[in-house]
Amino acid sequence: MTAARQGRQGRQNERDPAHPDVHAVSLQQVLEALVDPVRRQIVGELSAARQDLACGTIDLPVSKSTATHHFHVLREAGLIRQYYVGTSRMNALRREEIEEAFPGLLRALMIQRDRP
Repeated sequence: MTAARQGRQGRQNERDPAHPDVHAVSLQQVLEALVDPVRRQIVGELSAARQDLACGTIDLPVSKSTATHHFHVLREAGLIRQYYVGTSRMNALRREEIEEAFPGLLRALMIQRDRP
């Protein structure tokens, strides 16, 4: 299989970005992605929403280009899946896959987030 074809695996269409296999992502990479408060906010809002959200519907205290970077880091760490619906880039938390690869991680993150 060619590298280009491997990069397209699991993508709904050519515009959808490639996503890593969560089992190929290290715990170190996941934790480094979650160390930033903006990225934790994104994960928290996706978790609380219990549905996929468009990038623009999450109110972030950063510029659009910085927000794009944060979404990219989360995607590369295997935490979110991104895809297009029309012209909107949607974001989905990869709950089941993350739970399988890193049991209890999201639950611990949400407990910590809810603490004063």
